[in-house]
Amino acid sequence: MIARFKDLCMDAADAHRLGGFWAGILDGNLVDTGDGDARIDPRAAASGAESIWVNTVPEPRTGKTRVHLDLRLADPGPAALLAAGARLVREPDAEISWWVLADPEGNQFCAFPPRGGGRPGVFELVVDSADPEAQAAWWAGVVGGRVEAAAEGAASVVGAAGFPWDHWVFDPVPERKRVKNRVHWDVELTGTEVTALIGAGATLLREPTPATSWWVLADPEGNEFCAFRPRPTQ
Repeated sequence: MIARFKDLCMDAADAHRLGGFWAGILDGNLVDTGDGDARIDPRAAASGAESIWVNTVPEPRTGKTRVHLDLRLADPGPAALLAAGARLVREPDAEISWWVLADPEGNQFCAFPPRGGGRPGVFELVVDSADPEAQAAWWAGVVGGRVEAAAEGAASVVGAAGFPWDHWVFDPVPERKRVKNRVHWDVELTGTEVTALIGAGATLLREPTPATSWWVLADPEGNEFCAFRPRPTQ
């Protein structure tokens, strides 16, 4: 294991507006970080969820969202999400049993009906992929866990270190990645340098700078992620 899953980040034209929407539907606390960005902290310390960072960026969203969250609903339908500002993209039909929605900046996510014993809220992170099995195996090699086959060619990583939700799913799609992802994840290294990640097949996109203490990298299919040195132990 080279690293552990640290947190999730979302790009936004208006970080506080987008952060307010996600904090509301996830029952989180919206924190103003003081630099134009925002953070969503879980209200319950025992919820198991990590913070979600919402970062202001100058470029607009273009193309399909290749990384998205799947939510389990508390109610039979998405009325509460629509009232909070979500837009309905697709209803359940003969092909899918869930609703496809978009947040206030157009990023799509999926909402699933309640299930007995299932806690409402996020239950999986989904990443579009040309080769789901290879992607899942690569990330399992980085953050631990095991790879499980999922429906219709998808593959998931289960039990990854630090991962706060049930499943990390790589879903097969025909189109290749063309633009920067609007949602990415961060990892925390087990060592102090990034060489093990690069040796495993990650591409270095940016070194730390005086203003940023982390590396920006891409996985074998070009998904951007950030790598942080371990947090000091007390």
